[in-house]
Amino acid sequence: MRKVVSRDGTTIAYEKAGDGPPIVLLNGSFRDHTIFDALVPELAPHCTTYVYDRRGRGQSGDSPHYDVAREIEDLEAVIQEAGGSAVVFAGSSGANLAVEAALAGSPISRLALHEPFYRTDGFPKPPWNVAKTLRVLMEEDRRQEAVEYYLGSFLGLSPDTVADWRKGPIWAVNEANAHTLAYDVAICGDCTVPAGRLAGYTTPALVLNSSGTSQWLRAAARATAAALPHGRSLELPGSWHRIDMDVLGQTLAEFTTTA
Repeated sequence: MRKVVSRDGTTIAYEKAGDGPPIVLLNGSFRDHTIFDALVPELAPHCTTYVYDRRGRGQSGDSPHYDVAREIEDLEAVIQEAGGSAVVFAGSSGANLAVEAALAGSPISRLALHEPFYRTDGFPKPPWNVAKTLRVLMEEDRRQEAVEYYLGSFLGLSPDTVADWRKGPIWAVNEANAHTLAYDVAICGDCTVPAGRLAGYTTPALVLNSSGTSQWLRAAARATAAALPHGRSLELPGSWHRIDMDVLGQTLAEFTTTA
């Protein structure tokens, strides 16, 4: 992987592929750049893609003390590698991070989000002490319990669903990146849609949700789009928190390349 050094000296690893206008792909909880392995080939004929390992994951470095501002600087470092301005596509808690970066003035030419982790009226917020509980579990190196706690308490998955996930092929990756879950909780804050701040953000934005996702994620996506002056909401075919890859690739390619 290529490397770029973020403002605080942390090394951020990224990969570049394709040809055309630049788009940076930003992942959410647990994952590293490989989450986009199936999406990059869909985009590469139309766009230059930049995928990177967020700090604390994969081949990227980390710092002793976490701050959301450092992750914004990481994204900006990758955007600088892309030419100084780029479309950004981000999903899950990564979408929350992209929103914070956009509102902080990062050079994002267009913003595409997939189901940010906000809670609208009618949907309960996660427990107030999620971050503290995760820190305690990680201090005791109870990685499996940390992952299970995050999935249940923060994402609202049922015990049966979590048990099914535990049998899956990527559970080992979940545990390996468990120490970064507190980062994602910090990014999401109190999980309220920042409607007041979004009202002043005039960059074109696209907010996606899948047809098979949870009601709280669908509501969050639509509320985010509604808060953006130039935001558009779009539902695409897919399962829980996942859009069919060919459709997602076509949609993002059009969004990136259309003047």
